[in-house]
Amino acid sequence: MALNLLKLCVGVTEIEELESWVKDCRKGLDTLDHVTRMFPKRRDEVLSGGSLFWVIRGMILCRQPIADLESVTGDDGIERCRIVFKPKIIPVRPVPRRAFQGWRYLEEADAPPDLPKAQKADGLSPKMRRELAELGLL
Repeated sequence: MALNLLKLCVGVTEIEELESWVKDCRKGLDTLDHVTRMFPKRRDEVLSGGSLFWVIRGMILCRQPIADLESVTGDDGIERCRIVFKPKIIPVRPVPRRAFQGWRYLEEADAPPDLPKAQKADGLSPKMRRELAELGLL
């Protein structure tokens, strides 16, 4: 059973902004990365199919499959974790989540399911989908 990571997507207000950032940063690369302070102790579980779930404006809205977790040393000599993830952004059923620092584990049983393709094309804007989720209607 895969273990996921949950992280705040700071500075992004909608999935489309994240998609634009990924497109701009990718430049032909197969993966992208994000460096964070703490290294997951449960690395093997995360690498067995886990994803990085993004919290955007208080809602878990999407995920990106994790390709690797690498130990890196910053210019200041402090060990950090480079989360290497695939550029594909997969929308998930919106779920409210309070702010937190760093990252958190997200068990597979607690992870929101992917949105079916039919729901992605149902004509609801991400803003409307968020508002309906906040009201518990999605």
